[in-house]
Amino acid sequence: MAPEGAPALVLAVPGTPSAATRSLAEEVVSIARSELPGLDARIGYLDGDDAEFPTLQAVLTHAAEERTARYGQAVAAGVEVKEPDGPVAVVVPLLAGPDSALLRRVRQAIMDSRIAADLTDVLGPHPLLAEALHVRLSEAGLARADRARLFTVATAADGIILASVGGDEAVQAAGITGMLLAARLAVPVMAAALDQEGAIASVAEQLRDSGSQQLALAPYLIGPEIEPGLLEEAASEVGSSTAEALGAYPAIGKLALAKYTTALGIAPPQPQGTPVR
Repeated sequence: MAPEGAPALVLAVPGTPSAATRSLAEEVVSIARSELPGLDARIGYLDGDDAEFPTLQAVLTHAAEERTARYGQAVAAGVEVKEPDGPVAVVVPLLAGPDSALLRRVRQAIMDSRIAADLTDVLGPHPLLAEALHVRLSEAGLARADRARLFTVATAADGIILASVGGDEAVQAAGITGMLLAARLAVPVMAAALDQEGAIASVAEQLRDSGSQQLALAPYLIGPEIEPGLLEEAASEVGSSTAEALGAYPAIGKLALAKYTTALGIAPPQPQGTPVR
């Protein structure tokens, strides 16, 4: 159960808001709430409009106003309560890996709100993200779903390009999760920047030179941060198939909650992986 009066968890969602983006973000916070009952979880959009898609700044301001109002109501009712202190919210970026440009915008929104809020790290690298990538590849028929390899998949890739956005730092972080994925699949995995011209093609060439013939693109991305069509264009360029982005895979909500509880120093529910059969 979330501690009484605990700060709100505010999910900072990048990209152009849409019904699909909202559905994904709502599913992520729903997973977090199911792991920690009583959690006050909200969604703020970096490119929101304050109406249908509230901006991160507006969400933080509203959370602060609500906390002040609750305290005032308690005092007016004669209830002895401690005046609220500490952060109003803990902001968790909905990003699998670092993206300095997006993170600068998150920090700026927090500063502009003038609200006391803590900002966590991005969700990865983490073993649960390697699991999520494995599942997405197997759903697309690009990897065997069981680690014991008790059956074969005719279309299974023998080389994986782990696609990230956010420059060199993001590629390095993706590479850490890529090593975990390679251990699960027993095929080479190399990370490349989806938003750097020629990077995906260069990695594809390296994989083919090392003997991989059937390549697959695995997005080390949650979804909203990707420009529409970018994945498909990259896959077409190198002649590979592509898995879906991580989306609202259960691990995403669990990792968002883990970032929140770590920031507050409270005991988190232990994130458990989903068995891959």
